[in-house]
Amino acid sequence: MSDRKPSSALEQGDLNEDRRRLLDGQDADDELVNWSKPKQSASKGRWIGFGAVAVLAVAATLVSLLALNKLGYTDEKPPDRFVSPLIVAKEGAVAADVIDCSEIGVDILKDGGNAVDSAIATAICIGTIQMYSAGIGGGGFMLIRTANGTYEMIDFRESAPAAANETMFVKDPTLAQTGSLSVGVPGEIRGFQVAHERHGKLPWKRLFEPSIRLARYGWPVGAELARRLSLPILKEWLESDPEWNYIFAPNGTVLKQGDILKRDNLADTLELIANEGPDAFYKGRIAEELIEQIQAEGGILTMEDFASYEAIIREPLYGYYHGRKVVTGGVPTSGHVLLSVLNILERYNLPLDAAAHGRWSGLAMHRYAEALKFGYAFRTEMGDPGFVHNEERLEQIITKEWADLVRANITDNQTHEPDYYRPVFDNAESHGTTHLSTLDSDDMAVSLTSTVNLLFGARMMNRKNGVILNDEMDDFSIPGIPNAFELPPSEFNYVAPRKRPLSSSVPTIIERDGKFEMVLGASGGSRIITATLAAILNTLDYGMNILEAIDAPRLHHQLIPNVAQFESGIDPALVVALESRGHNVTVFDINRGVSEVQAVLRMSNGTINAASDWRKHGVAAGY
Repeated sequence: MSDRKPSSALEQGDLNEDRRRLLDGQDADDELVNWSKPKQSASKGRWIGFGAVAVLAVAATLVSLLALNKLGYTDEKPPDRFVSPLIVAKEGAVAADVIDCSEIGVDILKDGGNAVDSAIATAICIGTIQMYSAGIGGGGFMLIRTANGTYEMIDFRESAPAAANETMFVKDPTLAQTGSLSVGVPGEIRGFQVAHERHGKLPWKRLFEPSIRLARYGWPVGAELARRLSLPILKEWLESDPEWNYIFAPNGTVLKQGDILKRDNLADTLELIANEGPDAFYKGRIAEELIEQIQAEGGILTMEDFASYEAIIREPLYGYYHGRKVVTGGVPTSGHVLLSVLNILERYNLPLDAAAHGRWSGLAMHRYAEALKFGYAFRTEMGDPGFVHNEERLEQIITKEWADLVRANITDNQTHEPDYYRPVFDNAESHGTTHLSTLDSDDMAVSLTSTVNLLFGARMMNRKNGVILNDEMDDFSIPGIPNAFELPPSEFNYVAPRKRPLSSSVPTIIERDGKFEMVLGASGGSRIITATLAAILNTLDYGMNILEAIDAPRLHHQLIPNVAQFESGIDPALVVALESRGHNVTVFDINRGVSEVQAVLRMSNGTINAASDWRKHGVAAGY
């Protein structure tokens, strides 16, 4: 990407001074290009077309509602809003979506561990307590900033079995969502092994001890887990299935908030991995038990798939936003989308908007929505870099020059139909996840996103070892099934042996003047990107503290469906502003918690601020 680095920067706490340096920059009149001509589909050799606007609006809304229902969200009255505090610390902090796990991460820091040790221990805790969204049966990504300012990303995304093929779900796509065929090779333990061997300070065993105790002796069910267990989409299944009800409904009904939950079999598994190392999971008894179960139920995973799995060390992506260095993940994460949207918005200079209005204006929100639509159109051309070789295209879309081209084709008075933004394909909807952020006293930072995909993954829990398996095969695209807007599925994201599906994860770390400033990321499937962007923009451009930036109602637009989705509590003027420009706008209850951000920020005076998202009852911790 471009090496050009803007000279100005924004600092939370110094916004007024730094904004003055930005307010001089005005929008340049860029030469317009012919963007309105539809792009021909490379795979189908035809124009990408769309029906009547009214039909599109109905279809888009249905797609959106189906996606939310798939994640377990209903129209039932949500609970009263939970209030998460802003944590102020001096030495280090952890932001996770469970307070017990944030505190475990901080205890690791206090015991002499670093941010990597803390992240691993916190993630193991999350997989124990919030098992519906993450765990050792899943995978993810870990972006690491070392104390000396170098970066690396560890890709421990689940991979397809060696016997997988691109048409395996064509006849019945639901097989990619539940059951043995939906399971990818779990990557979490291998990823933690690589991170610990390269950067860890405390003994491997020490990182497992808190979660072993939790699993063995139990813990009170929290509000978020209780809410998930009571969802109609889960409750009947958990109460009736003997492979699950002995843990989650031991007395005939699902556990409620305050009830004690124990996972003895998982405690034994974690203890075995702690004592014997990761090979116990990939080459030993645990793998044998999992493969026996998977194959007995018709799956194709083998011991060789487990034994040959490797976490991959990848070079991160680097960009600049108003002078700040922004580091995120490359493919198969969606970091290219995050950087491209930031580059587009940088050309509009949002601090001008903040100075003039003190909040988001209607025009700024429209421009943001348009930048998102272009960004998500780019995402349709992304896939596992081991299989998809379009490096030149990916490099192009994160340049400042490309942002100038896109900006010249954003019209301030109207939005457009999806073909205007030139999506080549449709992408599979992604789901679930958890995110945590850690920072230690040496400014080593970790942004870690992990998942088992849909709620409780493949809905396969091994009775012997307590491992809940992912259904990550659902994140691949399925050939021959166009979406509601006639876009063909992305051939870049078709199933292939050992391939890793495209992810919406955007683990992110930001520096100012060569020093650490912020680590953040989000959970929530395809909304991860917009949730992370909102926190960045609210903090850096609109002067909110990190808790305010996370708490604020958000906009989500992923182009397909062509719907601008606001969380409730948004300024009604922003809804009107987008509708007046032709956007199809929906507002859903913010309490549903469809995406959650966890972030840690170092202020200019050295103080640490940390915040977890109230939408998932998250609470950060620090010392």
